[in-house]
Formats: sequence, structure tokens, C-alpha cells
Amino acid sequence: MLELSILGFLDEKPLHGYELKERIQGLSGHVRPVSDGALYPAITRLVKNGLVDSRTEPGAGAAPRRTLSLTAEGRAELRSRLRSPKDAEITDGQRFFTLLAFLGRLPDPADQAAVLRRRLEFLTTPASFFYEAGAPVRAEDAPDPFRRGMLRIARATGREEKAWLVETLEDLDRKASGEPGREPA
Repeated sequence: MLELSILGFLDEKPLHGYELKERIQGLSGHVRPVSDGALYPAITRLVKNGLVDSRTEPGAGAAPRRTLSLTAEGRAELRSRLRSPKDAEITDGQRFFTLLAFLGRLPDPADQAAVLRRRLEFLTTPASFFYEAGAPVRAEDAPDPFRRGMLRIARATGREEKAWLVETLEDLDRKASGEPGREPA
């Protein structure tokens, strides 16, 4: 997801490494800080693969700064990753949010809708955090109040996410068919 974040933010505009790190940390939150030991090797790989361009510019102070920008190949790679996300990027909530942060970079509403349909399909498949005798435990039946809380929060969040997905898919389908639609909420 780090590489997707790098490509996504650089698709918006060229950034210095520090600015890029700040944006990625803002997206993933304080729970998942981005270390220099992860970020800079990822940038180096993307530069080596021709997806990101790095050029040195004079800094505001004495030290020069590396400005990173997306190449045409990098933009194509970003769009490919957004069009065809891995299963874990659909099923894992944090990874899906990272994907969602850049899904608007895909120009085709039909491509955007296809990704959202995968997420909706995942969310409508019955599941639970806890099982007894092979059956999912319902929130009301969980004996532990903390597990009951987890299940209630997940159910409420899932309900809202599904409602947003259905609404947004309707709008994207209208756009894909050429009908005017309102902007997704």
C-alpha cells in the first residue's frame, strides 16, 4: 500500500520526500507511521523501475531537496493498480481506504464502479469476528461485552458503508451511461 500511496499522491502533484511522507502519514493515521527505512527504499524502487522521476533542486535553506514526480509509466501503473486491486485491498479496511483515497484518479466511472462492486460483494457476504460451532456469533449473543461492542460497531459501520456504496454506484452508473448525476457523497 506504500507504493500505491506514493504513486497516488505524486499523481496529484510533484512533492519533496518529506511532504510525501507527511501526506502518507496523514492518510494512514498516527497508528501506522511511515519510517524513512520503508519510504525511501520504496521511492528508490519506483525510480529504478521508471515509475517516479527524482530530481535535485535547491532547498529553501542550504541543503538541496529531491523533488519526486510521476512519470507516464507511473501514471499507467497507478491506474492499473486501481483498476485491478488485490483481494486484500478489497477485504482489509485500512487497505481499502488507501485504495479509496486514490480511486478518483481513475478517469472511467465504470472502472471505479467495478472496484466498489467488489467491496460491496465482500461486505454482503455473511461474516463475523467470532464463531461458535461454525456459525457466526451475532452481536446480541456475544457473552463478552467488549466483543459485543466490536460486533455492534462493525455492524453499524458496515451498514453505513454499504449504503454509501449503493448510492455511489448508482451515481457512477449514471455517469458511465452518459446520464447526468450528482457528485458522490
